[in-house]
Amino acid sequence: MSERPRDIAETVARALAEDVGSGDVTAVLIPADTQAVAHVIVREDAVICGQPWFNETFAQIADDVRVDWHGRECEAVVADTRICTLTGPARAILTGERTALNFLQTLSATATRTRELVEIVAGTPAQILDTRKTIPGLRQAQKYAVNCGGGRNHRFGLYDAILIKENHIMAAGSVTAAIVAARALNPALTLEVETENLDEFDEALAAEPDIIMLDNYSLADMREAVARNRGRVKLEASGGVTRETLRAIAETGVDYISVGAITKDIQAIDLSMRFETR
Repeated sequence: MSERPRDIAETVARALAEDVGSGDVTAVLIPADTQAVAHVIVREDAVICGQPWFNETFAQIADDVRVDWHGRECEAVVADTRICTLTGPARAILTGERTALNFLQTLSATATRTRELVEIVAGTPAQILDTRKTIPGLRQAQKYAVNCGGGRNHRFGLYDAILIKENHIMAAGSVTAAIVAARALNPALTLEVETENLDEFDEALAAEPDIIMLDNYSLADMREAVARNRGRVKLEASGGVTRETLRAIAETGVDYISVGAITKDIQAIDLSMRFETR
């Protein structure tokens, strides 16, 4: 699992400002000195991810809300598991409930979806990669969740690696010209180039990038690219990847399979918070 993002406090503060605004006008119905105990229960099998954001939410609301987790971050749990208990002022717990659960259900969804795909390719050389198709403002968090699920991060943004795609190639004039220009401008950065057929693949391979993307290749063409490559550069399969096709793609011998769905096409994990009756 990668280290926790540095922007957790900032991300949580934005989320609370969005939800709480000038104040929780419903929670004030509860007497200020009322104490409560609440439990969070997961209603489906899941990989739990997002504990740091959950904790930070309540830390920013009140310093006397205690969160006790009953399992580790990135741990798989089964449906109807009680995953944490909160103790403290009822007002504070009620105010932070939705924001905290939003982080937990969203990041757990990414971690769970990623873990499912990682398990499908187990035993092959392929690793599951994420993409930049993330929820705006939650990229660091979702990429952390991908690691939590056993996947690997592709580039974090436009600044930390070079990915030459079709429109870059058209603007530069050719695959070779684009690679040469990229190497000259940023020789220290990882350089990847997208190809759409074996002719482009051969041209890219001759120019020696670090990674060649096989975009929407057939399985036969992927196998041919792997054979022609002979381990010279890393190969990434992309486009049209589904649960049904994933294993066959992995078995072609590619190094990476990038899947945008693990961050953009997720369904929140079903969680609920329940107060103890007294």
